[in-house]
Amino acid sequence: MKLVTYLRDESDQLAILVGNTLYNTQDLHPDLPGNMQMFLLMWDDVIGIAKEADAQLKAGKHVGIGMGIPYDRVHVIAPVPFPSSCRDGYAFRQHVATARRNRKMEMIPEFDQFPVFYFTNHNAIQGPGNVYCMPDHFENLDFELEAAVVICRPGRNVTAAEADDYIAGFMIMNDMSARVLQMDEMKLSLGPAKGKDFSTVIGPMLVTPDELEHLLIPARPGHTGRNYNLKMTCKVNGIQVSEGNMGDMNWTFAEIIERCAYGANILPGDVIGSGTVGTGCFLELNGTGKLNDPNYPVQWLQPGDVVEMEIDGLGTLTNTIVKEESDFSILKLKK
Repeated sequence: MKLVTYLRDESDQLAILVGNTLYNTQDLHPDLPGNMQMFLLMWDDVIGIAKEADAQLKAGKHVGIGMGIPYDRVHVIAPVPFPSSCRDGYAFRQHVATARRNRKMEMIPEFDQFPVFYFTNHNAIQGPGNVYCMPDHFENLDFELEAAVVICRPGRNVTAAEADDYIAGFMIMNDMSARVLQMDEMKLSLGPAKGKDFSTVIGPMLVTPDELEHLLIPARPGHTGRNYNLKMTCKVNGIQVSEGNMGDMNWTFAEIIERCAYGANILPGDVIGSGTVGTGCFLELNGTGKLNDPNYPVQWLQPGDVVEMEIDGLGTLTNTIVKEESDFSILKLKK
């Protein structure tokens, strides 16, 4: 099942996507919530009803009282527009190892010992469309190609063996990064904070695990949880700059959730990112390019750039980078 949130009369409306047509959940069945927040909170009570409606629609049968709406006629927003929290992991060894090599640093052995994550600004979640950036953000502005999951059941001390049952579905994530702000902060062993808190993009839809069953692959040896063979790409202004695969995750989402839930409550609506796939950002690409050729022309995102991320089965997430009309700079406030 593919779940989409769009703006309807200035409110968030949840719909099931079949083909290129959206069907509002409340029109399909009176017991289905009309927004994603309530849908996740009521997950075990309503997921069966929603899946049955989805199956009927896919079979070409009329369901409920409403008519479908063409996908391209609505303003699609983040599938989970009001997450209860947002964490981002560090699951792809290729990205970590390459980024460290480019900085002439040894691979950190702790990467292979446990998964890590950081909290980012869940109030800066957005979906397809414009990403508004301040002048300081354009100091080495970067994309990060990732996948993400959303939690559908409350839990605490959840083990990796059971954690996949807490995943409502999968989305594309673009963990936007202002690298100069990020690097400045992290010299103080805190952050990334201001390098990340202005925008995290998810979407364009939430895809439930049953849609991806045919793409299941084994987790890495010694690891626990589901893994998926899903090609991941990113284009900037129509030119592909990144390619990887969700199956290359060294740490599974189940293992990341296990760590998130240790001694802490996870809640319906929590969003958890995978971390950047190998080749999945300009920071890594520029570093590799410079290592191989000192004259390599580095690239960062600029005003007007169009970023298109695609993951097999999860759709295409498209954003345009927009410069805010302001000259306010916190970098200039440095003492």
